Amino acid sequence: MATRTDAPTRREQILKEAARLFAERGFHGVGVDEIGAAVGISGPGLYRHFPGKDAMLAELLVGISGQLLNGARRRVAEADGSGGGDGAGGDAGAVLDSLIEGHIDFAIDDRPLITLHDRELDRLRDSDRKLVRQLQRQYVELWVGVVREVYPELSEPTARSAVHSVFGLLNSTPHLGRPGSLPGRGATAALLHRMARGAFGSAGER
Repeated sequence: MATRTDAPTRREQILKEAARLFAERGFHGVGVDEIGAAVGISGPGLYRHFPGKDAMLAELLVGISGQLLNGARRRVAEADGSGGGDGAGGDAGAVLDSLIEGHIDFAIDDRPLITLHDRELDRLRDSDRKLVRQLQRQYVELWVGVVREVYPELSEPTARSAVHSVFGLLNSTPHLGRPGSLPGRGATAALLHRMARGAFGSAGER
């Protein structure tokens, strides 16, 4: 993901370029040779890393779902370790802010994956698609638990609806225009964070 600091492997380079090309031109609009050219290897050379485009798409969509879930679990666990409380640790509001920040990092830095998920998820084989959905449900429920600690007046169904709505807000980044037309990464992240918090805060208002 965007938080990775070590040099990407060749496999990761291939996945990054495949995501970009699939998002720009559609899964069927991109050939293996073009993906290979984007990373400086022959098309057939890709088969040393992936059996085909279907495998690349599956690894991209299953992979990001797993990374989001694992990242969220890590943030909650870190709060538990430092806060000493139950659930989301000593300061559930800080945990929620951390979860929002993590999702914003994804939404800003991995925009092609949002487009891929919206447009190409149904191309996955049934087992991979079910795995993506399973990981996503676990991710949502983790958020629901934290949101209800911060806003205890929210019922579980309302909190769940609010979480899905906030995801829709944060995942709107592919529609915000080209990166150069945005006010800057920091300002965009801060705006999205304020809007997410505002959405959760208003969910319990009558």
